[in-house]
Amino acid sequence: MNQLLSSLEVFYHKLQAYHWYVKGLNFFTLHTQLESYYDQIAQQIDTVAETMLMVGQEPASTLSEFLELSTIQEAEHGYVSGKDVLVALKADFTELYNQAKAIQAEGDVLVSPTMDELITSYSKSIWMISQSLMEE
Repeated sequence: MNQLLSSLEVFYHKLQAYHWYVKGLNFFTLHTQLESYYDQIAQQIDTVAETMLMVGQEPASTLSEFLELSTIQEAEHGYVSGKDVLVALKADFTELYNQAKAIQAEGDVLVSPTMDELITSYSKSIWMISQSLMEE
């Protein structure tokens, strides 16, 4: 679960960077949506860490640990187009979805409900982003 927690931490900061640096025609929509996503991820970070503590695990808690364990890469510094943001977000939500599914498959009854919620959230985000990326 530390890999998921770390990926969420890195993703949170990536979302903030995109929120600050997104540009293009979809700026207004994406700027608002990115803030919504990072607020959501902040809550998930706390939920995952508390779930870990409930089952006797020790959550990572330093930036160096998060960067070492995360499978999500940090955002590059600088401006980024809305389309590039959406492509990156789809990949990152898919990665989080896969991690949550793998943890859920372990079958811990205290952990599974949390993973169910995360899987549902990530599935919806992947679907919505996919719809945004479709050509009209």
